[in-house]
Amino acid sequence: MKRLSHHLIGAEQGSLVLFSDFEDNGPMWTGEGPREVRRTVQFSEAFRAAPMVTVGISMWDTGGDTNQRADLRAEAVTAERFELVFRTWGDSRVARIRADWMALGELAGGDDWQLY
Repeated sequence: MKRLSHHLIGAEQGSLVLFSDFEDNGPMWTGEGPREVRRTVQFSEAFRAAPMVTVGISMWDTGGDTNQRADLRAEAVTAERFELVFRTWGDSRVARIRADWMALGELAGGDDWQLY
């Protein structure tokens, strides 16, 4: 469990279309095997330390003639940003994905000192 010990707590959320591969026959729509898309999300203001980040699929457009496989996660979370990563594999055909995210963590205050 992550304990938040600071009185300034920040929450930020957003939504991002990760790809739209059906428009140009991109690899998520036409490819097979392991495939991955990464997008960097920059926070509007830095957190005091790496926040907790949750992600979820808010729009999912797939081909109905194959298996639907998806792995969506936040990786490389820092106080300033994180990587939103979508993976699929096998014969899955994914036309579009929109992901929503939320970050929750401590914010720096005016009384915080940075010694070095």
